[in-house]
Amino acid sequence: MSEFLIGTTVVILIVNLFSLFRVLRADVRVERMMAVQLLGSGGAAMALLLGIAEQSEPMADIALLLVLLAAFSGSAFALGLPSSEPRASKRSDST
Repeated sequence: MSEFLIGTTVVILIVNLFSLFRVLRADVRVERMMAVQLLGSGGAAMALLLGIAEQSEPMADIALLLVLLAAFSGSAFALGLPSSEPRASKRSDST
């Protein structure tokens, strides 16, 4: 069973490498962010599979950390995008 899990981990690693090439070639910031999200979730999947294959409980903590970092990077990216609505300017009402 552990050979199957390690083989699955290798397949996920190959997919993550392709997404890394996509990050390096992308011109649009949103595409880069989606590839980084894929790297985070793929890294978490690899950590979980290796943790199960080697019966190592701390790998689950590493996987949770990767998912948490991917979520924070996604929200930080979304907060940094320019808004489609015009910003309200401060007006002083002198009436």
